[in-house]
Amino acid sequence: MRLSTWLAKGLSGFWLALCFFPQTIAYFGLAASEPLFTFKLDLGVSNRVSGSGQPRHKNSAGPQTDPEICEMLKLNTKQKRMCKRDKNGGVADTLVEATRLSALECQFQFRYERWNCSSGQYRLNILKKGFKETSFLYAISSAGLVHAFSRACSRGQLDRCTCDESFNNQKTRQAWLWGGCGDNIKFGSKFARKFLKAAKKSGQDLRAKMDQHNSNVGIKAVKDGVDTTCKCHGVSGSCTVRTCWRQLAPFHEMGNKLKDRYDKSVKVELSNNKAKGKTQLVRKKRNPNDADVRVKSKELVHIEESPSFCRKSKYSKGTQGRECQKETRNCDAMCCGRGYNVLSNVVKKACRCQVQWCCYVECEQCETQMDVHMCK
Repeated sequence: MRLSTWLAKGLSGFWLALCFFPQTIAYFGLAASEPLFTFKLDLGVSNRVSGSGQPRHKNSAGPQTDPEICEMLKLNTKQKRMCKRDKNGGVADTLVEATRLSALECQFQFRYERWNCSSGQYRLNILKKGFKETSFLYAISSAGLVHAFSRACSRGQLDRCTCDESFNNQKTRQAWLWGGCGDNIKFGSKFARKFLKAAKKSGQDLRAKMDQHNSNVGIKAVKDGVDTTCKCHGVSGSCTVRTCWRQLAPFHEMGNKLKDRYDKSVKVELSNNKAKGKTQLVRKKRNPNDADVRVKSKELVHIEESPSFCRKSKYSKGTQGRECQKETRNCDAMCCGRGYNVLSNVVKKACRCQVQWCCYVECEQCETQMDVHMCK
């Protein structure tokens, strides 16, 4: 596909940069206290991850074998055993894909926020706290696990699972024929829960309850995004027979959903449930005499107030020098009242695009002056 075709389709600068600069630091913890990756992640390290269909090369960056990948990950003994269990090395590759998926979606969702999901030590420090941002990291990483492993099953990348072959009730089966190759959400969610359970010892303290709850929110967000996709069969498109299968929604939809829940995150505390003899998460009370209000299963929760992220600290690089969006009144919030500088750049954009027979889009290059707003 030509570059002009991408531009004509409106590929954003964010995703375009990822296409041209595939090596990125995936310093991202899958609901753990340490980063999962501490090496440069080459998105083409495996044909199963990149989809290129090319075998691994000796000169490619990063670890060359699946055991090496498992050893490079910040995993405990149980998780490493799960990583190496697959004979074809699909688990290691899918863990790489899950982390890449989660990290990039996090950065995309917060690209115009004060906190921009910055990586490295900043993210490590966030994971040690109980902020709203911590809750999002736990949710998006668990969602990435479920999504990646469910898709890996349907693509034949794992030897322990295959396509989803589950059927609905008898009435549904009479309406269409189940076929195709559905995403195996049952295996994906089961693996994610087991993998995350092995990441830490489960606890009953407030922080442990918060982490477990937010991880479950991410898993549930993916499970709720399963749709039935159908394909018609018959003479001249008569749809005499429909073949249907279950398919996950694009991961970007999960990111949008979790970002909305991040914005509405609830501050919580622990309360003793005497009837069940255990503690549970409830909304933080303004008055000690207020009744307990249990947290809903889809709500993200936090236990500490977040810093402003306006100035550089151990949690963020700050917003100075960051690009903001004046047209959406984003600059006032992101720049924290410090104002912004306007930089005029001349950029080339695809214009007057025409579809050529057959089958590509040809565009001219037009120069356009654009104003970029940068926080002071």
